[in-house]
Amino acid sequence: SAQTPSGARFRHHRGAPMQTLLSPSIMLRTAGIAIARGVGFRRTGVLAHRRDGVQCARVIRPMASAASSSTEMAAPKTADLKDAAGKDISGSGIRRRFLEFYEQRGHARLPSSSLVPEDPTVLLTIAGMLQFKPVFMGQAERAVPCATTTQKCVRTNDIENVGVTARHHTFFEMLGNWSFGDFFKEEAIGWAWELLTKVYMLPEDRLYATYFGGDPAQGLPPDDEAKEIWLKYLPAHKVLPFDCKDNFWEMGDVGPCGPCTEIHYDRIGGRDASDLVNMDDPNCLEIWNVVFIQFNREEGGVLKPLPAKHVDTGMGFERLPSILPGKMSNYD
Repeated sequence: SAQTPSGARFRHHRGAPMQTLLSPSIMLRTAGIAIARGVGFRRTGVLAHRRDGVQCARVIRPMASAASSSTEMAAPKTADLKDAAGKDISGSGIRRRFLEFYEQRGHARLPSSSLVPEDPTVLLTIAGMLQFKPVFMGQAERAVPCATTTQKCVRTNDIENVGVTARHHTFFEMLGNWSFGDFFKEEAIGWAWELLTKVYMLPEDRLYATYFGGDPAQGLPPDDEAKEIWLKYLPAHKVLPFDCKDNFWEMGDVGPCGPCTEIHYDRIGGRDASDLVNMDDPNCLEIWNVVFIQFNREEGGVLKPLPAKHVDTGMGFERLPSILPGKMSNYD
């Protein structure tokens, strides 16, 4: 767990804590770090990364003129961003194919919620599931049985990783789908596999899956159900157990939570990268987290099963435009 400046404590998953209390001074410092590192500010500078993504240097590149910069910085045309099968792998194409995939499977497409949420426990929207938090907590009835979105988010809890790795951004998107007591593990894992391998055409031999290995101290057994589902798609040495730190997602000290399964991609290929999973290797990175929200963490740390079981997924959008064309970092 960690402690906020106000004294409130929270647990967090590496992707996004659900209880982040920030003072104005921290917000100014956060913005300052982003500006100082040139993150997301074309007029200030860009980041130059080593190909392995481990280190970076701050390079100031003033915009010489509108004419020269438009030529130098112009993005490739959508027609140029095709995979070997002729599929659109531009940013807009990746979003569209994700949302359409889940719409075809009964999900309602919902808009990205505001970056300034109504939730009083957070200052900025830090995760795709934030707009659904009242449903998970039983404070609101579900309007649809399942939904899909692409949510704009602001990184706050681990802003120090921006400019250090080649995969963390101050402003980012989460592609997600949610089930509110409708479907559960079998469908969530099966659809994730289908989307990645049949729609985005990622090589199956570069994918790895993790699952919750259990925690005897909390009376939590291993998630053998998720493991057995993954063994339908991957060999045993690519289905890996991890502890609460990596594979049990929690919103905070109290609230809905549950085991999760992550999908990792090996940029290199042609090797066994199972030892690199969850080791912060830039070439073997997590691309999707599927959370099975089935408990409620109550005061005192007690876990109680929820009356309904939910699915909460998040896939890092910015990582796909580098993976699909075979680039080695998000900045290539």
